Amino acid sequence: MEKNELKPITAEEPKINYRGVRAMPFVIGNETFEKLGTIGTLTNLLVYLTTVFNMKSITATTLINVFNGTTNLATLLGAFLCDTYFGRYKTLGFASVASFLGMLALTFTAGIAKLHPPHCETEDPGGCHGATPWQLAFLLGGLGFLVVGAGGIRPCNLAFGAEQFNPNTESGKRGISSFFNWYYFTFTFAMMVSLTIIVYVQSDVSWTWGLAIPTFLMFLSCALFFMGSRIYVKLKPEGSPFLNILRVIVVTVKKRKLKLPEQPWLSLFNHIPPGSIISELPYTDQFRFVDKAAIRTPEDQLNSDGSAANPWRLCSMQQVEQVKCLMRVIPIWVSASIYYVALLQQQIYVVFQALQFDRRLGNTGFKIPAASYTVFTMLGLTIWIPIYDRIIVPALRRFTGKEGGITVLQKMGVGMVIAIVTMLVSAIVEERRRTLALTMPVGIEPRRGAISSLSGMWLVPQLTLIGFSEAFTVVAEVEFFYKQVPENMRSIGGSLLFVSFAVSSYFNGFLVSIVHKTTSGAASGDWLPEDLNKGRLDYFYYLVTALQVLNFGYFIMCAKWYRYKGSVSNVQEVDVKKMPSEKSTV
Repeated sequence: MEKNELKPITAEEPKINYRGVRAMPFVIGNETFEKLGTIGTLTNLLVYLTTVFNMKSITATTLINVFNGTTNLATLLGAFLCDTYFGRYKTLGFASVASFLGMLALTFTAGIAKLHPPHCETEDPGGCHGATPWQLAFLLGGLGFLVVGAGGIRPCNLAFGAEQFNPNTESGKRGISSFFNWYYFTFTFAMMVSLTIIVYVQSDVSWTWGLAIPTFLMFLSCALFFMGSRIYVKLKPEGSPFLNILRVIVVTVKKRKLKLPEQPWLSLFNHIPPGSIISELPYTDQFRFVDKAAIRTPEDQLNSDGSAANPWRLCSMQQVEQVKCLMRVIPIWVSASIYYVALLQQQIYVVFQALQFDRRLGNTGFKIPAASYTVFTMLGLTIWIPIYDRIIVPALRRFTGKEGGITVLQKMGVGMVIAIVTMLVSAIVEERRRTLALTMPVGIEPRRGAISSLSGMWLVPQLTLIGFSEAFTVVAEVEFFYKQVPENMRSIGGSLLFVSFAVSSYFNGFLVSIVHKTTSGAASGDWLPEDLNKGRLDYFYYLVTALQVLNFGYFIMCAKWYRYKGSVSNVQEVDVKKMPSEKSTV
């Protein structure tokens, strides 16, 4: 019987022909062109809605917040459909086409006069009319396609790219680690180009051309993806991971009164389907209460192949360990979500700060646009990643013997420390800017007050530091979510990154609201007014610094407690392969 059960495994193995390096130009090219096509457009969407569709600022801001939140949360649905029904290749192909159609629809709204309201100043001097219901419907339809595209692409493209390397060889493992670094490098490069060239064309040349160019780039993204179809590794989905998680929870509740066995690694029900692509997990003694789902009672019947006759009454130990993997990831995910609050300050309030810095570039008279300062973050990250991947990692690898030089959790911790330093530098620079603005102003900015004589280039150190922080923490988080969840949950792992963005955005908005309400009546005055000279943004930065210090302490505790997937228990050095088969389980 054992020989017959092993045949499907040996028959399927030769079919997996890993082409890691050969597949990378198509995978990373698809990702780069997709980001070039969408990021610049979405970044400048607020300007588009207010200038072309004549929306009020509050309406446009609300629409964009809803759109961004829906886009990030859609990754969970995309991950579910990918892992349950379609697989990553089909999901990425469908989502890429959806993104192209969304960009095409937005281009039509700019290029066809009947699809947007007349311009307030030139085309309709008698008044400023908003969009008609049909024009709004067409616009929302285009944004809907972009939501579908992002919901499928974001949770799947990273896992799909990593699947092109053989995880069982040393070269494949190194290729996966390197891929995570280069993935984020191309992502950042695409953001830099989008935030400069494409935004410039949209704002200063033509919205039609500014949207047509990224639409064409999105078409290239689709074409490049399908060109590599013949060499991709395409793994089939193995059923809904959400369903397995729900089953383990339900069975655990049903069997909550059962007594845990003294040697669970020997007595728990253990069934592994033949030919499964999911790696076998050793027993771990964390979250032992979930083990009850794998306790077999006399009422639990088995099928002829050894599987549970009723999966809602008995789960395998492998299913239980998969749920444990996800449960161990959640505390780290919470810490990462709080970490992103520091990043958000360098994307939001830095722009407001820049408006009240001296932004003149030398004696040329040219002023650097306030929003363009964030490019220094991308630049720092883009420069650092190749240096880290090609010079520092090999050196660390020789010293530590680890594939990535240091573990992913250590890498995340380094980035968090840099984020703390970044917020301290930000507070010190803002305190100096405000002092000079009140004592030595160089001009007045409408609606914002005195301009500080401090050069805007003083923002560069903190923006570069946060870029270094991202290169450690965000890249490590991407790798962590990919490697530390079971293979059938990797799309869910990919979506966790974007759900972190959504949670941190909501939390940051809540934090800003609390600070604003609390300090409005304080003796020091509102910390976050529209005119930063009248507030104390530096105090807010110190508050975020303290939050990051507390979060780092929480992360250290979680990292010490964390047990990497596949590592055996500290109590039992047991591998599931040495466990008795399910047919001998009583």
